[in-house]
Amino acid sequence: MRVLYYNWADYLDDERRGGGVSVYQRNLMAAMEARDDVVAGFFSSGLSYDLPAGPPRWEAVRHGPRTDRHRRWEIVNAAPLAPAHHSFGDPAQIEDRPTEAAVCDLVAATGPWDVLHLNNLEGLPVAVLGRLKARFPGLRIVLSLHNHFPVCPQVNLWWQERSACTDFDGGRACVTCLPRMPDRRMLRLANGLAYRLKRAGLGPGTRAVRIGGRGMRALRRLRPPLSALTSGAPPAPVRPDGAPFAARRSAMVAAINAHCDRVLCVSDAVRRIALRHGIAPDRAHVSYIGTAEAEAFARTAPRRVPRAADGTLTLGFLGYMRRDKGFHFLLDALESLPASLAARIRLVVAARRGDRATMARLAGLEARLASVDHADGYRHADLDRLLAPVDVGVIPVLWEDSLPQVAIEMHARHIPLLTADMGGARELGRCPDMVFPAGDTAAFRARLERLVAGGVDFGAYWAGAMPPVSLEAHAAALMRHYRG
Repeated sequence: MRVLYYNWADYLDDERRGGGVSVYQRNLMAAMEARDDVVAGFFSSGLSYDLPAGPPRWEAVRHGPRTDRHRRWEIVNAAPLAPAHHSFGDPAQIEDRPTEAAVCDLVAATGPWDVLHLNNLEGLPVAVLGRLKARFPGLRIVLSLHNHFPVCPQVNLWWQERSACTDFDGGRACVTCLPRMPDRRMLRLANGLAYRLKRAGLGPGTRAVRIGGRGMRALRRLRPPLSALTSGAPPAPVRPDGAPFAARRSAMVAAINAHCDRVLCVSDAVRRIALRHGIAPDRAHVSYIGTAEAEAFARTAPRRVPRAADGTLTLGFLGYMRRDKGFHFLLDALESLPASLAARIRLVVAARRGDRATMARLAGLEARLASVDHADGYRHADLDRLLAPVDVGVIPVLWEDSLPQVAIEMHARHIPLLTADMGGARELGRCPDMVFPAGDTAAFRARLERLVAGGVDFGAYWAGAMPPVSLEAHAAALMRHYRG
């Protein structure tokens, strides 16, 4: 079987773009390479542009690592920029005939392919699905939902960087979502400069690219305000017109239902959201991603919680010091603990440094908690060492986080998870006693009190928990979807 994969960022991208999906795609390519019944290829779109601008075209990847260049391609000059927020509100996310034609030409020239597995739609017009089905009627199209891009142009249903978006108000909430609209012309220019530099061998870390990065940050400060989306209308008191965003959501869902043979949701939470927004139930299947972390589950074992002789409980937080990830909520909750409980809590944080105010709050907890340890980011090789003292991992997200990689990393090491009731992390432990309402500091405190008192049955927790999915098992499950 011949399978062509897609994500907006190359899985070997030398700037490490694409987050957890790129990690997944890289692992998946390796897993498929190990099979003797699969030939896999990959393409990306939305990042590489010519200077001066030219029409969309496809080509073999000509920059970055030389590994796998025989099976890595990209669309150059795609109309929709990637990632999603760089083309927020762009009609090209729905339709752009030249980009669609370039994708079809790539599929024709590099094929024949039995399956097209899209790990994203960012960087592509969704109308390309219909174009592909018309030109290649035997092609099976599989779409994985790692986020909520089809129904949210910001991908994460997180409004104005401060609250979960539960009602887009006929699209009007989208109009006022971003503090500034992206200047697509400037972003395309910056991407074109980066593409030219990388093709000349000036990759990340070189002086020219560092200068270009400073220029990029300067360009971002020149973005026009959100009112640019409303055809020059004044931002207030005029009620924003959400019709383009309502039409976007409708077109995305309709195209997926019409042309995707399978929609694979990375958690049950993602599937519920997809169904709520109109994705056909007979096409939507839960497909937990395979991960290299699964090997840690076999070499570790459950531990007593709390296990410290002094009765303290060690919490672990991995990831980003971002509001949507719940880090600021975690600070709020820990700052509000009564002194007697705070003195029994230890905190381990592995996340890149936040702003000055955030770091000051974290430092302030050192006087209240039993201890605070902070690692300024981490590598995979650091995880066993960083997580060794952790009793309970905390996933306090405030948005419908599909299935955080950090949750899998801790769960795979038999670290039980205390999670918010949003997103897919709570599906790993499947234990209501370890779930609290997102953003509820009182409920979070009650969970900590019970944990410190040893009131949670972790024998039952692990008996009901979901084992991590290995890459081999995941690849086998994908093959069943591919064959239909």
